Amino acid sequence: MTILTTKKMKINVFTENIDEKFEINEKKFINIAKKVLKFYLSEIFEKSCLSGYEFKTISFDILYCNSDKTLEINREYRNKDYPADIITFAIFADSDDKFIFDGEINLGEIIIALDKVQEEALKKGRTFERELAFLISHGIMHLLGFDHQTDEDYNFVVELQNKVLEGLYDKI
Repeated sequence: MTILTTKKMKINVFTENIDEKFEINEKKFINIAKKVLKFYLSEIFEKSCLSGYEFKTISFDILYCNSDKTLEINREYRNKDYPADIITFAIFADSDDKFIFDGEINLGEIIIALDKVQEEALKKGRTFERELAFLISHGIMHLLGFDHQTDEDYNFVVELQNKVLEGLYDKI
């Protein structure tokens, strides 16, 4: 069993908001993303795509945009004709050739449509920030190699997301 010490590990989260209609506190959500990732690694490292690899740094990107952009990305890269609330490109998890450069793993990119976040938050009776944290936590699960093609996988992912958000929600 590999023991992962997240205290020595560096996490880089790079964000960009290209949606002019929504302003978000990117620094706050970078901190949330880092806490979520650390929690997941403490809970499910051995089951993740990182298990068995040596690294010092984990990096990933979050792009905040609108549903027009996710529609464009879905059409261009995924052959799907609908806007999504979240799209994840799990570069490390989905690659057969795991690339680690100078001790750093780039997990990939999470793309979130902020207008969809607002829409879902209203529908579910949640705050915008809570829904955004939920989607970030969901995207990180995908970056770590977890999917939800079966009911069992879906339940696992959602239970873990709820667990991490219960611990963070008071701090959000």
